[in-house]
Parts: sequence; structure tokens; C-alpha cells
Amino acid sequence: MSTNLSANELFNVNGMVAVITGGGTGIGLMMAKALAANGAHRIYIVGRRPDVLHSAAKSINPETVIPLPGDVTSRESLLSIAKHVETETGYIDLLICNAGIMGPKPLKAAPGCAAPSVAEYAAHALETPMADFTNTYAVNNTAVYYTALSFLTLLDAGNSRKTAHADVRSQIITTSSIGGFSRLPGASFAYNSSKAAVTHMTKMLATAFVPYGIRCNVLAPGIFPSELAMGIIGSLEKGPNGEVDRSVVPEGKTGKEEDIAGAVLWMAGRAGGYLNGSVVVVDGGRLGMLASTY
Repeated sequence: MSTNLSANELFNVNGMVAVITGGGTGIGLMMAKALAANGAHRIYIVGRRPDVLHSAAKSINPETVIPLPGDVTSRESLLSIAKHVETETGYIDLLICNAGIMGPKPLKAAPGCAAPSVAEYAAHALETPMADFTNTYAVNNTAVYYTALSFLTLLDAGNSRKTAHADVRSQIITTSSIGGFSRLPGASFAYNSSKAAVTHMTKMLATAFVPYGIRCNVLAPGIFPSELAMGIIGSLEKGPNGEVDRSVVPEGKTGKEEDIAGAVLWMAGRAGGYLNGSVVVVDGGRLGMLASTY
């Protein structure tokens, strides 16, 4: 059998240089672990908390994983980070725009209680400053756009060099969410709509970057352990062995780091080299149990 069909050949990321925003915790950290365990040469993790980033790098391999404190909502910070990476490596092969925040939530009834009145519903929503709603877009959407632009020339340089992955073009992966497709009552309008926006924007970037040979794809996870999803996971009713009701998640569990690892290695390696403008949903079937638009 041809060796180019072996799992090791299809799913390794040998020699790759990657940048992951929001790489110190949650899904970003899971991705960093997966890339480091499968041959990546250098992984830069970006976030606002230096202590968290340094702890994450130390927990994996500080020679491979490099913490870069910065703010993705600041153009100057993004350009400074990109300049630092350029000075050290001169290129990147993979940019993962993973940083994100949750937004304000509407008022909803407690289990077994009547729905709030229309006046109560409106009053609760209007108490949230517009800036809080807009800030969700600043992190989840605007920052992704400026992150992509800040690293564009480094991704282009990644395409110009010859490596073991010369046939796999540079790529941007955006971490969106199944929330971008969900119409679940009580969910955050700001968060869900910002994730719908970033999903569509990434598809637009995929088309816009065709002349430059840079691919763009979306990873839309379901419920995974993270600071962002802590409240959601805490609210799930679990069985005696920690299982989740299959009417909530058909696989009967929340996601694990190997589930994210499998997805990102497929997308980043030769196996996913033909992906461009695609949306990869990894949610254990959760989206199929929701009122949703996909």
C-alpha cells in the first residue's frame, strides 16, 4: 500500500509553525497539545494573561510552545506579535484564530416557571450597555479579521518555502461555534450572532485569499471543557458515570481534547489539504438536537 495513505503521513504536522490566539486555555490549549504531539516545529500561543500562557507552554514543551502575551482587539498588539514571529521564524504555516468571549444573555424563565413578561424581558436586555454587546463582536469577529491580516504576509512566506508539507498550502482556521447556527432560546444574541458572522466572514476570506494561495476554514465545536463553556457544562444533568442525556448530546458526553485533536490534525495536515472555505462541526451531534439553521 502506498505510504502516502498511512495515517502518520496524512495527519502529522511535521515541521509546521503555527500561531494560536487564545492558546493558553480550553480549545486553544487542546490544539496546541495536538500540534506539539504530532511534529510541529514551533507553536506560538497568544493571550492576555502571561502567567496562563507560560503555564500552558511549560505543561507541553517550552522549547516548542512559545507564549506571546498580547491583545487581539489591538491592531498595534497584533502587528507587534507578528513582527516578533517574523524575526524568529520568518514565516508561519498555520494561523488559528481561536480567541473568543461569551456575550450578555437574555432573561429566561427558571425551570418549571412561567416565562418572564415582555416588559421584564425587555428591561433586562436594555440594562446591558450597548458597548458590552458590541465588545462581543470586537473579540469574536473584528479581531479575527485583523489577526488574519496581520499574519497574511507570514502565511504567504510559509507557502514560499519548501518543506515536507510543500503540497499543503498555508491556512487560517477560525474557531467558531455551533452557536453560530443555533436558535436555542435563552442563548446569547451577541455570542451566537457573532459566531454566525465570523463563520461567514471566514468563507469570504477563503474566496478573497485565493489569489494568494492561502486557505481559510472554520472549526465549529460543540460543548468542550473551557472557561467559556463552564456555565453550560455545569448546568447539564449528568448520570452516575458522568454521562450526558443523549437528547442533549447524542454521543452522551461533552467533548474531549482528543476530539479537538483529531479535527485540527485532519484540517492542518495533508488529510485536510483540499479543504478551503469549509465548516467542520465537531459536537457529538448536539446541533441536530437544537432549533438551528445550517
